[in-house]
Amino acid sequence: MTMGESTRSVSKVAAVATAAALVALLSILGTWAAQSYFATINRAQERAMASAKIVSSHVSWIHQMGIQAVRRIDDALRLTDLKFDGSIRDMDVATQGLPERVQAYVVDAMGQTLYSTDPDIKPVDITDRDYFTAIRDGQTEYVSSLLISRINGEQIFVFSRRIVRQGYFMGAIMVSVPADITRPIWETVDLGGNYAVSFVRDDGMLVARYPLPDTTLDMSGYVLFTKYLKEAPSGTYFAEASPMDGVRRVVAYRRVEGTPFVAMAAADYDFLIKPFRQTLLMLGVVAVMIIGAATVVGWWIRQLLGAQERQSTQLAKALETNEMLLREIHHRVKNNLQSVISLVRLQMRGSEGFDALNSRIKSMIAVHEQIYKHDEYAEIDAAELIRAVVCSAITAHDARLNVEFDLQSQPVSAEKATALALLVNEVVTNAIKYAYPDGNEGGLWIALIAQEKLGKSLLTIRDEGVGYDISSATSGTGTRLVDGSVRQLDGTYEFQSQAGTQFSATLTLV
Repeated sequence: MTMGESTRSVSKVAAVATAAALVALLSILGTWAAQSYFATINRAQERAMASAKIVSSHVSWIHQMGIQAVRRIDDALRLTDLKFDGSIRDMDVATQGLPERVQAYVVDAMGQTLYSTDPDIKPVDITDRDYFTAIRDGQTEYVSSLLISRINGEQIFVFSRRIVRQGYFMGAIMVSVPADITRPIWETVDLGGNYAVSFVRDDGMLVARYPLPDTTLDMSGYVLFTKYLKEAPSGTYFAEASPMDGVRRVVAYRRVEGTPFVAMAAADYDFLIKPFRQTLLMLGVVAVMIIGAATVVGWWIRQLLGAQERQSTQLAKALETNEMLLREIHHRVKNNLQSVISLVRLQMRGSEGFDALNSRIKSMIAVHEQIYKHDEYAEIDAAELIRAVVCSAITAHDARLNVEFDLQSQPVSAEKATALALLVNEVVTNAIKYAYPDGNEGGLWIALIAQEKLGKSLLTIRDEGVGYDISSATSGTGTRLVDGSVRQLDGTYEFQSQAGTQFSATLTLV
């Protein structure tokens, strides 16, 4: 396994471990949040149920108060002549002990008031009220739903009892109870928020509620009567929207034994769930902090591993390059020494002097100078190499030439640099020796142009000397060097003689 692969493997393992730890931690927070929610709901249901028991106890007392009052009044009236004489007589003795604002009335069979404890009593028609019609139609006792009093406009509910004498209907006894009698119950349970207490008849009609409602309500078609009361006489349920005011509540209900009532305590869901929401907010902040920290740590680890991977890659490449360069240097030195031996051998058999040999060796030295001048051992700048070789050749022959360069920087591989240096040295030396044979001043123009589409480079060396007949040129050492160098550079060349001599070669430098 390479160092890069090892680093990527460590990075992957670290990422997986971090993700697994993050998922585990978020799972714990999620479980905690779920448990907190269910615990909050359970506490809300328990509080609502306890409140429903309190409401049930008070409703039982209210029922006993109303029923006992109408029965006492009935007993007190058994020796009384029930005739309407235009005046309303006092009933303090029979109604003694009734709570404040609870009023008692006695009416005859026509609904006309005979007796009352109400100081503000005034003649009103009650013959259409259900608490009178139910009694008139034969029911012994009756409890009305929520009503609006025609005497004072308050919300009330009424207990009524049928008066029968010698088998005949003689009238009715009514006890009017203000609906806000439920306020002390509401204050006692104190569930917080927008909570409510109420009780309804077992047929679904609302009897009393606090806070006071805007209108009466028939709940017979509501889920409490269609489902929950059929399943159990007491319990809790969640009301997404109250049928009275649309508020979300946790509702506890309880049938009140011995009465026709169902007591209810409705807790404000949003208020009761507030502690959970605070917990959830805290968990959310913690989760965000954890995710943020994990992101930062993950990014930091990624940066560290990335830097390590890049450094490892660079070191591996540097090691590989150094090993290759060391081998290349040894190989190049060996080849250069062999080239020197071959050049000496060739020079001894030819007519060229030691100046030519010296120039050729210096062109090879120029290659090594370019290698060691820069740290890039694998490639050399061909433009710099050509410039150095030309300058060396001119200096070696003490030539008086005005040289113009048009060189594009482009790489030449180390293994082809020597061939390029020898080629340039040979052509320039020929120009010095043959274009200006008497040492005259002259011009020399050298260009290197990249032909990117072909992957080649065009080398051009032109002088303005006397020129020579190319067809009559002998195949000497210089010619063989030019041929051999061009072959090593995978190229072709030609000489042209017109107002001087021009050498053109298409070469592969890398």
